[in-house]
Amino acid sequence: MTAEISPGIAAARADEFRDITFEVQNGVAWVTINRPEVRNAFREQTLDEMIAALSSTRLDPTIACAVVTGTGNQSFSAGGDFGAMMKLNRANAHMWNDRMLGLAMTIRGLPIPVIAMVNGWCMGGGHELALWCDLVIASEDAVFGQTGAKVGACPTVGATQYIPRIIGERLAREMIFLARTFPAEEAVSVGLINKCVPKEKLHEETLAWCERIKGHSSQTIRATKKSLNSESDELYASWQQGMELLANVWGTEECLEGMNAFLEKRKPDFQQFRRRNKEALDTYLDDFYNDRNQTKSG
Repeated sequence: MTAEISPGIAAARADEFRDITFEVQNGVAWVTINRPEVRNAFREQTLDEMIAALSSTRLDPTIACAVVTGTGNQSFSAGGDFGAMMKLNRANAHMWNDRMLGLAMTIRGLPIPVIAMVNGWCMGGGHELALWCDLVIASEDAVFGQTGAKVGACPTVGATQYIPRIIGERLAREMIFLARTFPAEEAVSVGLINKCVPKEKLHEETLAWCERIKGHSSQTIRATKKSLNSESDELYASWQQGMELLANVWGTEECLEGMNAFLEKRKPDFQQFRRRNKEALDTYLDDFYNDRNQTKSG
């Protein structure tokens, strides 16, 4: 399930990025989504830049770990940018889905630990981003959730695969079907994240984790990360199936209703699709029961 990285990949330059900031300080790579105006929601360009920045750490063996975070104190990431996702449909879904898988595989395939440093909202695809990381540390005001059911999207790029393994099947279904959110302290108690700290201590505590990692054997960490990933690497087929399912959701009326409702700050009317589906099924059943489900001869 780990990504193949070309040995010829170029070193990432901070001035090449628009949607993220990237810097390496004292053996730690910092990748920060820099789109605070949309709560650090990501679009295709954001995903491309994160892949490039994280992949470039392979060129510097002195980098002991990477930290992924979001600009400001309000949001780690609200997930996918609706402005981008509402342009998706069955014909172009791979342009989004492949990037999501590419970033996930980049994070999992790196020979160093990747830490999600979560501040504020960590929702939908933003929460899936945190799930791909090896460790998650959060401020006490952080909130984690899967909101796909509210907006007509499907969390099948990690959430449906990993959450049941992390917090158990029942709680995972509650989180996804009911769009239940978890404040940071509760997220720690159920095993969804590793640790929560006061907001003013978040950066300091993250640095302390990085320093501990820097004091450990890099070859041991590389080997054990591969071994830890081994069982969940078997989920690759589920990821591929999940993206194919998602490709059939993008651009549908139901999906667009959910996203438009969110942007318009109103409650979505998903019942209209249930009513429409019932009418279509009633017509089918009426034809079936009255022997109208056959080609007419002559």
